[in-house]
Amino acid sequence: MRLKVLGCSGGIGGGQRTTSFLVGRHTLIDAGTGLGDLSVAELVQIDHLFLTHSHLDHIAMLPLLVDTVGAMRSKPLMVYASTLTLDILSEHIFNWKVWPDFRVIPNAMAPFIRFVPFELGDVVQAENNLTITALPAVHTVPAVGYQLDSGRASIVFTGDTTVNDAFWPIINSIGNLKALIIETAFCNHERALAEASCHLCPDMLVSELQKLTILAEIYITHLKPGEIELTMQEITELATTFRPKMLKNGQVLEF
Repeated sequence: MRLKVLGCSGGIGGGQRTTSFLVGRHTLIDAGTGLGDLSVAELVQIDHLFLTHSHLDHIAMLPLLVDTVGAMRSKPLMVYASTLTLDILSEHIFNWKVWPDFRVIPNAMAPFIRFVPFELGDVVQAENNLTITALPAVHTVPAVGYQLDSGRASIVFTGDTTVNDAFWPIINSIGNLKALIIETAFCNHERALAEASCHLCPDMLVSELQKLTILAEIYITHLKPGEIELTMQEITELATTFRPKMLKNGQVLEF
């Protein structure tokens, strides 16, 4: 399995890109601003997009992706998300006011995009032997994380989440887990904001990681620009046992 980090920041500016991961050549996890760095030839090859939730930093490039490559493809882009997330996209994005409804362009029988309800616990085979499973997340809008399983190895992405007791028993049962990508958006002095927005800060992160009973590489994502160094310093000092690393734009994970 090859996962390329197109974006993993909690904001933009100074080369930062928001969340988007390319798995292989045909599968995308979220569609943040990092997606815009791919070439048109690479964008055309994306067949599957799995959205964790509807917030703008995770969907920003989806409307432009469909508009750019829809006519170049022979089949619809399949967009997987929970029914509630798809309802939000229908009402607020693909509504002919913010953006055209590409589910009926050029026609409903052969659209550029197709929404696929993908609920908690559902499993889809994306490409080759890659299976993707929707995992629980706790956020301010309906949200999920994902397990990416090649058969030989699994990578888990929490998506945007706060304290999430339902998540850890599932993760601890994954026998081939190699990497956990987990968010930490705020530093400790902004814990109140982290709690209100359903994100993690370093103290909360460490409490969550203590629920992990198996070995895995830990990567930190969704750090807010302007607080990256402080937040990572706090994480490093508090989570020494887990040896967490900061996920970086352009990084490639191969297992």
